[in-house]
Amino acid sequence: MMIERVVPSLTADKGSRARGSMIGPPALLLAWALHDIEEAIAFPSFCDEIAERTGVAALRMDARQSWVAVGLMGILITAACCRGYRSRGRSRLYRAVLAGLEAHIGTHVGASVIQRGYSAGVATVLPIMLPGVLLARRELARAGTPLAGHDRVRGAMVLVPAALVVHVLARTVPPRHG
Repeated sequence: MMIERVVPSLTADKGSRARGSMIGPPALLLAWALHDIEEAIAFPSFCDEIAERTGVAALRMDARQSWVAVGLMGILITAACCRGYRSRGRSRLYRAVLAGLEAHIGTHVGASVIQRGYSAGVATVLPIMLPGVLLARRELARAGTPLAGHDRVRGAMVLVPAALVVHVLARTVPPRHG
């Protein structure tokens, strides 16, 4: 596989061929990070647009708040991917986050359809996030532990509240004026 040639240290330990390589968690984390850089940059103007359309000023978020939200979510995603790597994909948290991020792809596409245009994160969700999710998902399936319905339910139960909490916490950071 191409990534094994590019990042041999992921599979270089003794007996890794017998156990199989575990590249899904780091690939998922990298895909999420690249995707969320775009999302964090675009989110303030996207929030302004939504606030203008709805008349709800509380929906506004400045750049610092956006980066705080991404950073806080990054703690959860990193922890899940580390657990997924250490457990060889058996961690319930990792599986939930993987399933939740897979669903998150649909939310970006759906938001753009509803907006009839660009929504924060949609530019990287298909070319970057989707391949990371598919790689991680296929790795679990090849190991005989494909994602199941309960992983998807857990994904929603973990990521939806987490997204709400990080956005509420990020909005406690005073916006920068001027």
